[in-house]
Amino acid sequence: MTPSKGNMTSTPAPETVEVQTMQPSPDGFRSRPGARRRTAILVTTAALAVVALVIYSGIHSRAVTEARLVQRTEQAAIPTVDLAFPREGAPTQEIVLPGNTQAFSDSPIYARTSGYLKRWCFDIGAHVKKGQLLAEIETPEVDQQLLQARADLDTAQANLNIAKITASRWQDLVSTGSVSQQETDQAVNNLSAVKAAAESSAANVRRLEQLQSFEKVYAPFDGIITARNTDIGALIDAGASTQPRELFHMAAIRTLRLYVAVPEVYSRAARSGAPATLTLDEFPGQAFHGTLVRNANSIDIASRTLLVEVDVDNPTGQLLPGAYVFVHLKLPDETRSVTIPSNALIFRKEGLQVGLVRNGKAELVAVKIGRDYGNTVEIVSGLQPTDAVIVDPSDSLVAGMPVRFSNKAAGGSGR
Repeated sequence: MTPSKGNMTSTPAPETVEVQTMQPSPDGFRSRPGARRRTAILVTTAALAVVALVIYSGIHSRAVTEARLVQRTEQAAIPTVDLAFPREGAPTQEIVLPGNTQAFSDSPIYARTSGYLKRWCFDIGAHVKKGQLLAEIETPEVDQQLLQARADLDTAQANLNIAKITASRWQDLVSTGSVSQQETDQAVNNLSAVKAAAESSAANVRRLEQLQSFEKVYAPFDGIITARNTDIGALIDAGASTQPRELFHMAAIRTLRLYVAVPEVYSRAARSGAPATLTLDEFPGQAFHGTLVRNANSIDIASRTLLVEVDVDNPTGQLLPGAYVFVHLKLPDETRSVTIPSNALIFRKEGLQVGLVRNGKAELVAVKIGRDYGNTVEIVSGLQPTDAVIVDPSDSLVAGMPVRFSNKAAGGSGR
């Protein structure tokens, strides 16, 4: 029915209701705001974890690298040393020491009076006996002085005789009162003075006679003439104002003596009366026997040795004074020793030391040297054959320092 215009009322249009259709999510579930937030948090957390992992990886790698660098630096700071193992020597039953033979008596022969050499009787190499005439000197001045002194002695004796007679007469006369006591005393005292003058003249004559006796030069002991430093016509001056010149030089070689410096460590071998054997290069295979007669009983501070004297009989004169010999001294007990290279020794204020390697660390031990062989030395105390000795140690080596050693070992078998 169509309404009329007058009664026509407007009918509101029906409201349009918007219906939203829910779109399904790709995984079949519907999307919600809370899910989006959780997703964002997860993504952020994952990103932070990745960043933290990257940072940790960088810090860790730098720390590892730094630790490796420190370790390598410490390893590089550990010195590498070469080792030598001591060689064990045979038991030492004797020591061999160098020495020089000396004449038992050795004396220069001087003139005691002045003059000219008239003649000489023996030349170098001559064997002479004690008291044999060696030379004769002309002394005209001494001869004339002796003549004058004898004349003065005759005068003094004549004066003495007259003084005795005078004193005797005055003593006889004074008893009768013929002379005074004063004159008698003067005569007696004059006798004493004249007697003293006569004794003085006699002493002067004896002195000049002794000087005249020195015209003949005699051998003071049995020996050989090793030098002749004068000839016929040479002026002999025995004055104290000039340096006298020796006429001859004599040596007694029937017995020779040697002075040997024994190291302190072997001083127990220096017993008085102990036998000694001598060898010389010029007598290969031949030995001479001597006796240790005395020692100094004191260690020389400078050389740390004991001075001993060895006497050797030399009746045939086969051994000559001044010869270089090797003296063999027996030790009372066997002494075991080891040898090491010479460049392993350390000279410091603490004394002679050697560096060892024990448990990977350096250790310094004191040692005592026996014989020096040049490239090697004998160690008599302080080392064992099993010790690992550091060869050519540095000046900075101290006890407790860690060390590394090379694979090769010098001076012995590598162990």
